[in-house]
Amino acid sequence: MIDAARPEFLHMAAFADGPGGGNMAGVVLDAAGLDDAQMQEIAKDLGYSETAFVTSPLDAGRRARIRYFSPGAEVPFCGHATMATAVALAEKFGAGPFRLDTPVGEIVLATAPSERGFEASFTSVEPRVTEFEPSVLRRLLELLSLDSGALHPEYPPRLSFTGNTHPILVLGRDSDFEAFGFDAHAMRELMDEQGWAGTVTVLRVMGPTEFEARNLFPVGSIREDPATGSAAASLGAYLRALGAVDTPAKVLIHQGRHLGRPSILRVFIPASGGITVSGTATHTS
Repeated sequence: MIDAARPEFLHMAAFADGPGGGNMAGVVLDAAGLDDAQMQEIAKDLGYSETAFVTSPLDAGRRARIRYFSPGAEVPFCGHATMATAVALAEKFGAGPFRLDTPVGEIVLATAPSERGFEASFTSVEPRVTEFEPSVLRRLLELLSLDSGALHPEYPPRLSFTGNTHPILVLGRDSDFEAFGFDAHAMRELMDEQGWAGTVTVLRVMGPTEFEARNLFPVGSIREDPATGSAAASLGAYLRALGAVDTPAKVLIHQGRHLGRPSILRVFIPASGGITVSGTATHTS
């Protein structure tokens, strides 16, 4: 059980599109005294897909170190927990920019007051977009009970990295997007084998710059993520790499409908460099 003597941990929902929406994250702003085992235990006990730990005091330049743990392991980067941390930092230290040194590099945050408290954004590390190995793509589609004919002809599958590597599959038929299923254990094995520390991102096209996403994240009792900031950044990098949008571009992502936790993520795609993801985060208890 969580020891009450440990630093305070916050319960926050990021990217909510209305009451009851968003993705839950734990945030520990004073984790400098915690070791790896303690952070892992807190993340496991909280049970959220990720918990963020600020492991150094904020310096004069509003910079700090941060780490992320899922209930099962440390992960390199987590977008929704970063968004929650940004809002928590703004509440404690005032709105403005922050810089976080993550395991994958520096992440730049922006925060500003809003009607709902604070809005925030993060700008990712430099993206990489690569092609699938054909055999890995076949295995992934088979796990989803899909074949190559289910893929949208204008959006070829890719692997996109903006802190985590996200396989990105855009489906051509809404019926496939609604109905696919997967074996959680087998999906976890493939993700671990391939080093996919984030989610498997499956999308349908709602418009040239509007998508609905389902992000698969089998860990513990979790199967699907209601809002995934790192996947949103990876989608932005993917669209830019394909030339599917004219940069600079703004993209809207809907997520969480299938989980009853509606979420909205706003993505800004510049002509080069990191991708910016914006949204909100609020306390839930």
